[in-house]
Amino acid sequence: MKAVSGKRFCRLLESRGWQLKRVRGSHHIYVKMGISARISVPVHGGTLKRGLQRHLMKMAQVKDSEL
Repeated sequence: MKAVSGKRFCRLLESRGWQLKRVRGSHHIYVKMGISARISVPVHGGTLKRGLQRHLMKMAQVKDSEL
């Protein structure tokens, strides 16, 4: 799995139809119509930790090849 930054993951979500609902501190909250889950992406400047990235990818239905 390729490590990505929070900023890059946000761009990926937006390209897949997720909309930025709000920003609270350094966490960007995304929602998508028809899906009850909310995705909170930390944008701290570094890469996302492996477990968090895997969890976010699973919630957003993103595959490794799309990174």
